[in-house]
Amino acid sequence: MKPTGYQPAPDRLDATFAALADPTRRAILARLAQGEASVAELAEPFAMTQPAVSKHLKVLERAGLISRGRDAQRRPRRLEARPLAEVNAWLEHYRQFWEANYDRLDSLLAEMKRVSGEPRRPPPKRKAADDQK
Repeated sequence: MKPTGYQPAPDRLDATFAALADPTRRAILARLAQGEASVAELAEPFAMTQPAVSKHLKVLERAGLISRGRDAQRRPRRLEARPLAEVNAWLEHYRQFWEANYDRLDSLLAEMKRVSGEPRRPPPKRKAADDQK
């Protein structure tokens, strides 16, 4: 099956998947889906230092998954949807591939049910020798 539709640059896709590979970064993204937050707010639920959280944020920023705003002295982070939309578009191709496979399997199963729904022949009669056992 040939790829269809928009295909993101492989290095962008690699950066996005690498960023999403870590559970801490996924949790940060889940939090930012609720609204922007400061580094301190993002670090709060984790048993790690703010510098450690900042390293995760840098990975997310390089992948384009988050951006840094400016609100006076506060530098809130916010979720950026485009890289996730690109991943979704990339995955859509494979979803279509698997749906086509499942459709073929459904057709095969329906055909097997149709064939098996025909009257069956009775089992062959047992030989007399089988009856004496």
